[in-house]
Amino acid sequence: MSELNWDLYTQLLKDYDISLSREGIDGNRMARRLHAISEIGLTPDGGSRRLGFSKEEKQAKELVKGWMVEAGLSITEDGAGNVFARLAGKNPEIPAISSGSHLDSVPNGGHFDGPLGVLSALEIVESWKVQGFQPQQSYEVVIFSDEEGARFNSGLTGSRAMAGEIDEEIQSGLVDQNGDSFDTVLNDVGLSSQGFFNAQRNLEEIAHYVEVHIEQGKILEQDDLPTGIVSGIAGPSWLEVTFEGNAGHAGNTPMQGRVDPLVTAGKFVSNIHNIPSQVSSTAVATVGKLNVYPNGANVIPGTVNLIVDIRDIYEETRDKLVDLIIDEANKVAEEFGTRCNYKQVLRVAPVPIPTDVTNIMSESLKRNGIEPRMLPSGAGHDALIVGHHLPVSMLFVQSKDGISHTPEEWSSLNDCVQTVHVLKDFIETIIEK
Repeated sequence: MSELNWDLYTQLLKDYDISLSREGIDGNRMARRLHAISEIGLTPDGGSRRLGFSKEEKQAKELVKGWMVEAGLSITEDGAGNVFARLAGKNPEIPAISSGSHLDSVPNGGHFDGPLGVLSALEIVESWKVQGFQPQQSYEVVIFSDEEGARFNSGLTGSRAMAGEIDEEIQSGLVDQNGDSFDTVLNDVGLSSQGFFNAQRNLEEIAHYVEVHIEQGKILEQDDLPTGIVSGIAGPSWLEVTFEGNAGHAGNTPMQGRVDPLVTAGKFVSNIHNIPSQVSSTAVATVGKLNVYPNGANVIPGTVNLIVDIRDIYEETRDKLVDLIIDEANKVAEEFGTRCNYKQVLRVAPVPIPTDVTNIMSESLKRNGIEPRMLPSGAGHDALIVGHHLPVSMLFVQSKDGISHTPEEWSSLNDCVQTVHVLKDFIETIIEK
């Protein structure tokens, strides 16, 4: 696909129900803006390449900042490149309601993951502008930097910087795929290490953060619903497990008496599939990375190292699942006579969404003629980091076939705009009138 025939705008409007453009919310405007962002970093096969702290991410921010100014918002930008666009309330001393997402992408991603959340938040301001509404407390539209983390394999960077969750030593030591240091990359887009490490914000200025995001799953599509309520955001725990055995020649070592750590690992990986359901209906566990040493076709492995990604929206059940998986590793190691070592290499607290918040969201869906559907977020979002410090909530938009992080990522404009109507109702319910 060449840029010459790229037209996301027309694709979005093809099946759009024009009656959804009401109360100042304009689907045509959202389609036009999604298309304009998609042209920045457009890949040959119709995907998106706007890595965190790249010139493309910065260009997209500048484009959206122009729309923010046109909407009457005042803009500030912190040392991490996070953008905060504020509609001043009648009483600006009251902590603000905040909404937004990110504009960066994975190396060949889609056009909805991130930008949809930013534009949904901005569309609330556009609707209030038409209706002549000014809330008592201020309202902020946020663009967080480098949510995806594709450049340094370390995401949620902007929200972590804002929340004060950055380890300066670790962050400073990061190097991207081109061999450029984190400091060099910051300088290339007009930022600095000094500014970045001083980006922590006084979070008492914010009362609530709400984020719209594509589901990246199939639940809403299966239920034929445009939008759903996130019940909680899973916190990942990565467990590094190592099985050690006795390396040997594949031909000269009899089957009887072998101590093969890959056989152990195979049994372990197979058994993991049935463990999450023992603790929670929302818990998951995945082995996506496995290394075999010495990795020779004619060599019985001596060592197998793997990572188990363990998640749930509740910390207690997530940690219980970690313990059960450790027990399973020890059990299979004993069964096959191998040695087992493990260590936790990542542990992020999950964020369950309080029932009183999801109840308010449920009423917002009902007022828009949508059956409320609760669903967990297995993926991390900026709301996960903000939620460690502030009340947060999320709305998911239906994803076609559950596809994300590829050029085929798609959410219909009808579903996107219906979600904006729910977002508007929710914000107007919780904001000071």
